[in-house]
Amino acid sequence: MKIPKVDPEKCVACGNCEAICPEVFLIEESDNLSHVIISDFFGLEGCIEAAVENCPEDAITYEEE
Repeated sequence: MKIPKVDPEKCVACGNCEAICPEVFLIEESDNLSHVIISDFFGLEGCIEAAVENCPEDAITYEEE
């Protein structure tokens, strides 16, 4: 199964991922970083891939675990 992950060292909290795929990504106010907020990604593959492609810092990966 492919899993999206956010690298906190690269994330600049631009909000692109949350805007593109709010079902999966959320910018947390506590640390001002993007987080994956669910564990069942069925049917969300397209928006996850779009979030990966639109991350300006390449902070999101979507790979087999």
